[in-house]
Amino acid sequence: MSPPRFGQAARGAPGAVTLVVLGLACQEVGASLAVLLFPQVGPLGMVMLRLVFSAMLLLAIARPTLRGHGRAGWRAVIEFGVVLAVMNGLFYLALERLPLGVTVTIEVLGPLALSVIVARRASAWLWALLALAGVALLAGGGWDDLDLIGVLYALGAAASWAGYILASARVGRAFSQLDGLAIAMAIGALLSLPFGVLDAGPALLQPTLLALGAAVAVLSSAVPYALELTALRRLPASAFAVLMSLAPATATLAGWVLLGQVLTPLELAGIGLVVLASIGAVRASARAARTAAQPVG
Repeated sequence: MSPPRFGQAARGAPGAVTLVVLGLACQEVGASLAVLLFPQVGPLGMVMLRLVFSAMLLLAIARPTLRGHGRAGWRAVIEFGVVLAVMNGLFYLALERLPLGVTVTIEVLGPLALSVIVARRASAWLWALLALAGVALLAGGGWDDLDLIGVLYALGAAASWAGYILASARVGRAFSQLDGLAIAMAIGALLSLPFGVLDAGPALLQPTLLALGAAVAVLSSAVPYALELTALRRLPASAFAVLMSLAPATATLAGWVLLGQVLTPLELAGIGLVVLASIGAVRASARAARTAAQPVG
């Protein structure tokens, strides 16, 4: 039996689709709250708070065992922790200089490029060109309207997100359940500590800011992960990936509603093109995987 198509999956499991959309909304609300806290703790201080509280929560839930893992497993989980720290750091540094919707749109280019490479089809490169056209529109026809350093941070976050996907797969094979993620998050939190303390300074002594940092961790990591994990039990992976491609659109909406970040029609068109390109690349990758899995003869 062939796997269900996206439309069939969405009609058959509307509750799962709702869970994915809620997860995306929580992520962007968390990112918006983080932006509001930048004046008090700075972007790297916010990264530290998010990773530390996320690690505490995951360690309490997973209670991972540290024994029985070989050198390859530990190498994979350490690399995963480094990627987590770098990806979050670059994302928040970009958010300090760019609108939320623009930052997420550029960041999505990482997984999109990975999907195009995995698809190994000439048609997949059409989606890559569509995405590049969308990114060009983000600047309203000229990059002078965007902060160049912010764009570079966002591109670094995009590359890190692609690395996150690959590292997550390796850790998933070496560790059971949430053990690898919990350990990697703890490693990422430790790496972020010196940068976060320097950036936030005395603000870390304010209980209110610590509580808000914990809220960002829950909204950006714990709740979305739980919702997505539940949705994956009821949706095919290809349908889930297509829904996740809507992240730039939800980020743009959150930036407008919560942060007052209004984008031009050209920028909105650019975000729309990147969303379409992401959906197309994901579906092309899924078709390539199904073709490769079919027996020959």
